[in-house]
Amino acid sequence: MSSVLSAIDDKLAAWMEAQPVFFVATAPLSGSGHVNVSPKGMAGTFRVLGPHRVAYLDFHASGVETVAHLREPGNGRICVMFCAFDGRPQVVRIHGRGTVVRKDDPEFAELRRAFGKDRVVGQRAIIVIDADRLSDACGWAVPEMDFVADRTILDLHQEKKGAAAYVDYDETKNARSIDGLPAMTRHAEPGQPA
Repeated sequence: MSSVLSAIDDKLAAWMEAQPVFFVATAPLSGSGHVNVSPKGMAGTFRVLGPHRVAYLDFHASGVETVAHLREPGNGRICVMFCAFDGRPQVVRIHGRGTVVRKDDPEFAELRRAFGKDRVVGQRAIIVIDADRLSDACGWAVPEMDFVADRTILDLHQEKKGAAAYVDYDETKNARSIDGLPAMTRHAEPGQPA
């Protein structure tokens, strides 16, 4: 059965932060644009910041849809979903408004401290979500699976490339979404033309 939750309590926060994978969904305002769902993982990359606020580390990657959708003027809609793949079945969804905090934004350093000192190379932003709806559901149809380990490929790849490889990455590889929305470029500030 499902229910709407009033807040993220300590028990739920610990459960979410312990999950090895979560999913992020966003969409552009245009009905002809692409809906995006991204799997996220790696221990220590998701944090509960308060009863209605969460955040996760966002890394340089081949796509930049979530960032573009959140930075689109008038948008910012996001849903984060967790599923229990072991233990008691449970699905938790966080609906809300997301904010992209880039590495060069003043609040990045303070937010980054919540995640510890691991995984410092290859981060392009922290995604902060202010929840306007929290819900849980039974998860009875979600299969039980064994977690083996986090993949180390992304960490190793980004460490091998080094920080210098990402200096122009935002402007070249992560500048626009697949629908052409401005994403990581500085010229993509909400309300400003790209």
